[in-house]
Amino acid sequence: MNFEERPFIAIWEMTQACDLVCKHCRACAQPHRDADELSFEEGARLLDRLAAARVPLVVLTGGDPAKRPDLVELVDHGARAGLRLGLTPSARPLVTGALIQRLAAAGLARLAISIDGPNAAVHDAFRGVSGSFADAERILQHAKACGIATQVNTSVHAGNIGRLREMAGLVERLGSVLWSVFYLVPTGRASAEMLPSPEAVEATLDELADIAEGVRFAVKTTAAPHYRRVLAQRKRRQPTAIFGVPGRERERINDGRGFLFVSHRGDLYPSGFLPVACGNVRRDDPLEVYRTHPTFRALRDADGLHGKCGECEYRRICGGSRARSFALTGDLLASDPLCVYQPGRRLPMLGAQG
Repeated sequence: MNFEERPFIAIWEMTQACDLVCKHCRACAQPHRDADELSFEEGARLLDRLAAARVPLVVLTGGDPAKRPDLVELVDHGARAGLRLGLTPSARPLVTGALIQRLAAAGLARLAISIDGPNAAVHDAFRGVSGSFADAERILQHAKACGIATQVNTSVHAGNIGRLREMAGLVERLGSVLWSVFYLVPTGRASAEMLPSPEAVEATLDELADIAEGVRFAVKTTAAPHYRRVLAQRKRRQPTAIFGVPGRERERINDGRGFLFVSHRGDLYPSGFLPVACGNVRRDDPLEVYRTHPTFRALRDADGLHGKCGECEYRRICGGSRARSFALTGDLLASDPLCVYQPGRRLPMLGAQG
């Protein structure tokens, strides 16, 4: 796919309202909706534009998108426009069985729920609300029963990084098709003190690759693109093995490269974790911003990276977390502080895009 022309995934933050109080919340969510959120008409125009550009995947997120009374109507509008839509509601009683059935009828393709621990004690403490773990299981089970593919998102931080195998067992039991493992970026409520060590991250990336060999669901990472470097190293040793998301481990989808984020007020960002505004859908064409804005163009240029990321032979398939580099250094092109890999001798560039 040509990431110069369009993103692989566009995420629309429909609202920042949410009934959870997560310790790491990017959006610093609050209980009530912002009066300046994109209206139904503005949201429908956004979905139409993404459909016209043939963006393969659009995810509706928040906050909690279930806080919007027009959620089902917007899903229906996007699905009728030809979009493949995912949804990431919060694990709260607001997501009822009846709502899930209406979403399924409207054409929702996938429903993702965040689960950050293998049990209620770990998860609920991180999410700030008792009962969230039970709601997460209920929602995923009901969505699956309604014919919606399900996904589990897990935020990895210093307090739970040692429990990934337990989490993988939970994902298997829930019957989800994808486990998205997000390595924390210190933005919003998340602080740098919550980050695991680079050595712990490297060990768990190897652990995830081991897990991916023996499970029925796909495994991918968010804000840890060096997982693709780990997969590439393993592929060299085991050419016939399949790790991670089949066919995707060589695609450098990263902040601003294959990725577009639209805030609840319509601001355009390279990702939700990289708060560098590049335009607004109320006045700008989101695809034109994605294609031509200097920030997006810089993020797609692997040869423009700084430090060891710029020297790394894996930079075209990894590139480091641009959001984490920006959060910790102020330089969105700096080396990813959570990567321990030291670039070796110059090798033929891997994963070059034609």
